Amino acid sequence: MKKENVEFKRSKLILDKDYQIGKVDKRLFGSFIEHLGRAVYEGIYEPDHPLADKDGFRKDVIELVKELNVPIVRYPGGNFVSGYNWEDGIGPREKRARRLDLAWHSTETNQVGINEFVEWTKKVNSSVMLSINLGTRGIDDARNIVEYCNHPSGSYWSDLRISHGYKQPHNIKVWCLGNEMDGPWQIGHKTAYEYGRIANEAAKVMKWVDPSIEVVAAGSSGWHMPTFGEWESTVLDLAYENIDYVSLHAYYGNQENDTPNFVAKSLDMENFIRSVVSACDYVKGKKHSSKTINLSFDEWNVWFHSHEEDKKVEPWSVAPHLLEDIYDFEDALLVGSMLITLLRHADRIKIAALAQLVNVIAPIMTVKGGKSWKQTIFYPFKHASNYGRGTVLNTIVDSPKYDSKDFSDVPVLDSTAVFEEESGNITIFAVNRDQKNDLLLEGDLRGFDGKYKIIDHIIMQNDDPKASNTVNNPDNVVPKSAKVNDVTVKDGKFSLPIPKFSWNVIRIEKLNPTFQ
Repeated sequence: MKKENVEFKRSKLILDKDYQIGKVDKRLFGSFIEHLGRAVYEGIYEPDHPLADKDGFRKDVIELVKELNVPIVRYPGGNFVSGYNWEDGIGPREKRARRLDLAWHSTETNQVGINEFVEWTKKVNSSVMLSINLGTRGIDDARNIVEYCNHPSGSYWSDLRISHGYKQPHNIKVWCLGNEMDGPWQIGHKTAYEYGRIANEAAKVMKWVDPSIEVVAAGSSGWHMPTFGEWESTVLDLAYENIDYVSLHAYYGNQENDTPNFVAKSLDMENFIRSVVSACDYVKGKKHSSKTINLSFDEWNVWFHSHEEDKKVEPWSVAPHLLEDIYDFEDALLVGSMLITLLRHADRIKIAALAQLVNVIAPIMTVKGGKSWKQTIFYPFKHASNYGRGTVLNTIVDSPKYDSKDFSDVPVLDSTAVFEEESGNITIFAVNRDQKNDLLLEGDLRGFDGKYKIIDHIIMQNDDPKASNTVNNPDNVVPKSAKVNDVTVKDGKFSLPIPKFSWNVIRIEKLNPTFQ
């Protein structure tokens, strides 16, 4: 792709296959379904819909989730889980209780529970990351739910599962020990000491039931919480040997309508990650442990558009329209940068979950009885999930910088790269944060032997940062592939224009690769 008579700002990107950050765990591209709003009912499950399958799940939504290639889905919450009795969602549907969900002031019908959700994840080629209630419940419930889900047979809870029609165990491998227990808004809010003790004991008995599982301790709800740091160190100190991951949650908004500052907020996410890694390694050193605690960034997204509308929702509704942010183009760019940030920390972040998946702050939206459609944020997530599998390289980026209200020295070019060792191919993800200027990207593939060719340059760009997709105009903001016939990699170097204010995926193929 050429642009004639254009004055470019320049940026440089250096890659060397021997300088690696870490291998991408596919669970980095996970997502989240909570019993909140229309995520479950009218989202994934709508038995009266013309496209519902025999189990009541929307086939159009199934196809869109499969397009995103989501390997794991966190369920059933979220704030919801801290007051949830999982037994309400098993057994004959006609006998299931309707409950008041105090977290979201809704009525829960329990027509979808653990068994149904496990079956849905199979339909979308995914798996379950199950959260347990450590708000109103505790250790006894923790062991029982693992027994129900994972024990083969011959015990009360496993035989109960079999009686419900599920002979084979679900073999759920990742479990969250409650949700955001540091938050005063949480049902059963605890101090760090209280939570650390119960998390440790719950993890212990859960692993006694099934030693193959991994568990995630609830970290701070955000790194701006007043207890941040002290929470992590206390919880880890109490539960270090029985947990495998600590969670992080982060949401960002543009309430101030300050676009340059908004698209730089992935820098806040970067600092959050580094701080939690430091806390984990501090406790590791303190305990003289050989075990490394990794991270589960199991809630992340843009969330702010729906705040005012949510105040108008009638309390105790079934499947109310809650948290239904309609995303615009600049939201997609920040989501792209957040994905780049997650990839840059692939050595420590092994699990992540875009929150959420359908209708609730989601890439996929549905109309009751009608269409489903893709939000702007659908596309960067799809690209990263499908092309971001491999090994993340320690990408050296030399870029112009700018200052914003909250950040200084913000790189105009935000970028990382993933190397597929088997094929030898490289994928570069890049965001140009500059609203006025294109960038000329000068690439240097040091240490990559053989010949390479750029086979695709996917660009998502729009002159209006507030442009969005709607059910009636679902293709208003979509990516396109640029012509790359004239862009070659010569002596390991290439030049490629990166349009102003854009999301980019550059796919570089190794020609006639040799395997070592």
